[in-house]
Amino acid sequence: MKLVLFQSNPQAAPTPGLLTDRGVVSIALATAAVAGRTPMETMRGIIDHFDDLRAALDREATQGAAVPLESVRLRAPLPRPGKIICCIGNYWEHAQRDPRPLNMFLKNPDAVIGDGDTVELPEFTDPWTFQHEAELAIVIKGPSKRVSQENWRSAVFGYSGIIDVSARGQGRSTWRQGSWMGKSFDTFAPIGPCITTADEIEDPNRLHVQFWNDGQLRHDYVTDDMEHRVPELIEFASTIMTLNSGDVLACGTNHEGLGPLQDGESCVIEVEKVGRMTIKVHDPLKRTWDRGIYMGADSTNHEAIARHRAQTEQKP
Repeated sequence: MKLVLFQSNPQAAPTPGLLTDRGVVSIALATAAVAGRTPMETMRGIIDHFDDLRAALDREATQGAAVPLESVRLRAPLPRPGKIICCIGNYWEHAQRDPRPLNMFLKNPDAVIGDGDTVELPEFTDPWTFQHEAELAIVIKGPSKRVSQENWRSAVFGYSGIIDVSARGQGRSTWRQGSWMGKSFDTFAPIGPCITTADEIEDPNRLHVQFWNDGQLRHDYVTDDMEHRVPELIEFASTIMTLNSGDVLACGTNHEGLGPLQDGESCVIEVEKVGRMTIKVHDPLKRTWDRGIYMGADSTNHEAIARHRAQTEQKP
């Protein structure tokens, strides 16, 4: 099941729905009992009461009135998560032979945007470049605390896609030496296009992630290449803090595909079994960087990045 928030017109409040093969189906009536004051509260209510709602949602998926996807606008399915927890790195790359220590940081929840929205590059002259990081996002079901690796599924409601937009200085140091700061500008957390419920994805460590910038394929990896896999991520994060419903845990990216984002570009992230989200880029300063993949051939281990890559057609 794929849960979305959508607008039938720009003036309408976002409505909860299902993304189906027939189109988008509203579930506003079916979820009225758990609706909150905001779209985020409504989505959190759906997560918390999903087992009770499941039968009604299954009926809506097959029998509810559907409208064509192109006639509505999808919004971020989690417009204001309580927490966005992001892994630092977490993929085998650069000819590594030993895993790095697992580490995470918090990203600004107010940075969330959705499908069709625009990443606004800030009017700062400090960063050397702004880069994309296409990632699998875990949507939490909580409250979850001290969850063991064996019981990791109890903390997972579903999955989405996230672009961890990052401002970086010379080399690859993070802006002003604070991991969260260069990643927390407004609009730097596109999430979407939907939440695919956990029952639809048997193994989150077997998903293909791709990212195109103006048609150029950049990120192209499979999540079985994580240094630290999803069960360990859940255990680690829930040991540090309580994970609440609607929180987002971003699994990290393979940095081999990094490249700059700049004014006027259109970018697409696709996560297998989740779907595609398109975002635009606007830079009021109209800066330019060399276009292409950031990491040069001299520092890229092509055999490592290709090791688990799915053999699928690579078209934007």
